[in-house]
Amino acid sequence: MAGKKPTWVIDKERAKRAAAAQTVWLFGLHAVRDALENPARTKLRLVVTRNAADKLAEAIAEAAIAPEIADPRRFPAPLDPGSVHQGAALEVKPLAWGPLAETVLTGPADRPPLVVLLDRVTDPHNVGAILRSAEVFGAAAVISTARSAAPETGALAKTASGALERQPYLRVRNLAETMEELRAMGFVLLGLDGTAEDTIGTALRDLTDRPIALVLGAEGPGLRDKTKDTCDRLVKIPFARDFGSLNVSNAAAVALYACRGEG
Repeated sequence: MAGKKPTWVIDKERAKRAAAAQTVWLFGLHAVRDALENPARTKLRLVVTRNAADKLAEAIAEAAIAPEIADPRRFPAPLDPGSVHQGAALEVKPLAWGPLAETVLTGPADRPPLVVLLDRVTDPHNVGAILRSAEVFGAAAVISTARSAAPETGALAKTASGALERQPYLRVRNLAETMEELRAMGFVLLGLDGTAEDTIGTALRDLTDRPIALVLGAEGPGLRDKTKDTCDRLVKIPFARDFGSLNVSNAAAVALYACRGEG
């Protein structure tokens, strides 16, 4: 008679089944349109008002999904109260971007890869804004942890303004281990820390043509000690005055722009 499965095996199987069953409700005309037009999205249920259906007609036809026409006064999609859905909501499966190496090392041949790692950034609005900046500045991926981080949500997708459909957002089990994997691929790990001595501009002058991984922490606590220790260098964004600060999404945008060295 076969022995019982170890607890960790059972937990892993449960987590895998739960992930397979997970769905996300996207909302808002822009986020829903981009998801409908994304062939990589598994689309399950579309709820729209008549007005929204008219505005999304081409995308609905392209996705070949039958919409449920809803009364705007009794919108049936299970969204959080206060969600600005604009009469459109789409239930989808989370996107699967594939293995880390295949994702981060795929990109233009004329410039080295650039990625962003997020350490305990849980606000979906911040993550959505970072995805948007990452797309604009050509990052290969935004990487966060499976736990203690913002998952795909309607609020994240709406803030990302379509970038969630195009910008890889990878969720990993252990951030420090992933950082070590990136280092083995040739990435230089730059941790953003307001107390660092070097500025990001100074550090980047020594890193021409090297793949860069920007590591950003949550507002307030910043990077965890383990994350700091795993970075190759800690750098800061210089401020013109001795007061004030940037939130994590703004800091990511500035750092991504600096890494591209354009302008």
